[in-house]
Amino acid sequence: MRLLAIDSSAKAASVAILEDGVLKGEFFIHTKLTHSQTLMPMVQDLLSNTNYQLQDMDAFAIAAGPGSFTGIRIGVAAVKGMAMAEDKCCIPVSTLEAMAYQTDYVEGVVCAVMDARCNQVYNALFTVEQGVITRLTEDRALSIDQLEQDLLKIEKPIFFVGDGADLCYNKIKYVNLLIATVPEALRMQRASGVAKAAACKSREEWETAAQLMPVYLRPPQAERELRKRQALTLSDSSQN
Repeated sequence: MRLLAIDSSAKAASVAILEDGVLKGEFFIHTKLTHSQTLMPMVQDLLSNTNYQLQDMDAFAIAAGPGSFTGIRIGVAAVKGMAMAEDKCCIPVSTLEAMAYQTDYVEGVVCAVMDARCNQVYNALFTVEQGVITRLTEDRALSIDQLEQDLLKIEKPIFFVGDGADLCYNKIKYVNLLIATVPEALRMQRASGVAKAAACKSREEWETAAQLMPVYLRPPQAERELRKRQALTLSDSSQN
């Protein structure tokens, strides 16, 4: 099976091609350019350098969330467009699960964390034993203090991965001596992890381009601010 995978869930963006478990190529970029500027050119360059075409792909995998609202929308839109054009299926993957698959060489607990701002992180915990990934928690948004309480209960080595890894490690490292971050080259979200996670999905988990949707753990900031303003307006009205 040949998959083209995309991750645009954070500041970095990447694309990868995985064939029968073998990573054929991956492009990764972390610059000030927007995903709308870099994503499709990377796809085209990767296809050219691996001597493939879009129609050679069996399916398209995407980190569907959580993550940056804008980044996820761009990535999902790109995959929907390619899948629709080639009449192929999409494989949505949790961004946090994908990070566990890119650290499948460790032995212990992988703590996938993305900076959700306001002292919160998007997080999920996974065990890794001889390359086998097992999910321990659902994807969630929680405070770093709440995450710390969960990690205190774990007696195995814990490995932070994701763009929130340093943030959490610097706050929690003095609590548990078994905590570490993965090497910097593997710390950020990567399309190769998305591809590896997608390859483990059953066909029942595949979706059509029309079915594919972003996954958000909380409403976008603009929506939250609108709700706050509406609540304040209602409060003022009731007082008058």
